[in-house]
Amino acid sequence: MIYGDDFYDAVVIGGGFYGAAIAIYLARQRGLRRVLLVERESAILTRASYNNQARVHNGYHYPRSFTTAYRSRINLPRFVQQWPAAVKQDFSKLYAIARRNSKVTGKQFERFCRDIGASLRPAPPTLKNMFAPALIEEVFLVEEYAFDSTKLAEWAKRELQESGVRQRLDTRVTTIAVGPDNTLTVSMQPRASNPVQISCQYLFNCTYSGLNQFGGSFPGSHTKLKHEITEMALMQMPTALKDVGITVMDGPFFSMMPFPARGLHTLSHVRYTPHLHWMDEHGADPYQKLARYERQTRADRMVRDVSRYLPAILKARHIDSLFEIKTVLVKNEGDDGRPILFEKHTSLPGCYSVLGGKIDNIYDVLEKLDSEKFTSSQHTIT
Repeated sequence: MIYGDDFYDAVVIGGGFYGAAIAIYLARQRGLRRVLLVERESAILTRASYNNQARVHNGYHYPRSFTTAYRSRINLPRFVQQWPAAVKQDFSKLYAIARRNSKVTGKQFERFCRDIGASLRPAPPTLKNMFAPALIEEVFLVEEYAFDSTKLAEWAKRELQESGVRQRLDTRVTTIAVGPDNTLTVSMQPRASNPVQISCQYLFNCTYSGLNQFGGSFPGSHTKLKHEITEMALMQMPTALKDVGITVMDGPFFSMMPFPARGLHTLSHVRYTPHLHWMDEHGADPYQKLARYERQTRADRMVRDVSRYLPAILKARHIDSLFEIKTVLVKNEGDDGRPILFEKHTSLPGCYSVLGGKIDNIYDVLEKLDSEKFTSSQHTIT
């Protein structure tokens, strides 16, 4: 059969870091000749890929999920090696253990870090003395980094162009259906023009919070998802905290990380960062819910609680807040694990849904795709 210009070997829906990386992988590593990336925003890597804590995990954050922690330990060196210009390493990263209401003690945290092979040593007195000793049991100096999402976006734009991946921005996919000859039919609505319909052999749904918001024959994910509207407060830190990242484990506490894209720090709090949550439901677009949400900051409440543990935070200044949808797998709420969701939809041959919990999970996705067989149409008209 001869395919025309409206046929693609693969369509990737979602221009975040995962969608861009998968599109580049399909074109460069798997040799697919016609790959299309579709993004509803006017630029790639501008939603969840930007509006997050910008942490490159090294496992410390997941003492209740050994698999997630260990995969982070494996993936971090690869991430740093592949994107060195986007990784900020020139700061001291501390993990502190609270004396009360923590699900892990200092000794347990040390044992956990040994088990996953993560570097850990006592923080020097100059750093440990910043914490209130009545509330903090122990403070450790660790190896963990931050990433600059704007530099990752520059990489993605360059690689997409050089690998020949075509892009449709300001375009929302509305339906996915079975087409003729085991192909898929994709209907799209550009923001400023008439609807468009194309066909493809493979489709990768990388829309993160919009994973189940398609009509047509798309069956939806078999995995239950939960959405949250979250706030990352962007803070200008005082001199004492400017070159420091801090996470207090493991309970209703806080974390602060450099945010290289703005030259500020993010401040998040287990109690105050989530503003609203609900279970995923077809037809209830999370992005529309976020657009209607009245974004009132809770930065003042974050600072008040954090100051009990870290008095120096009182000299920080709230500059801005990043509000975004965070989507998690319901089954991992208990252990705080962040595995990837990778589903192959049998009712739609060639259709996959992918959701990653952390940026370094991209290697787990690509390894999963390595085991899949893809063929490029030999009759595609270019």
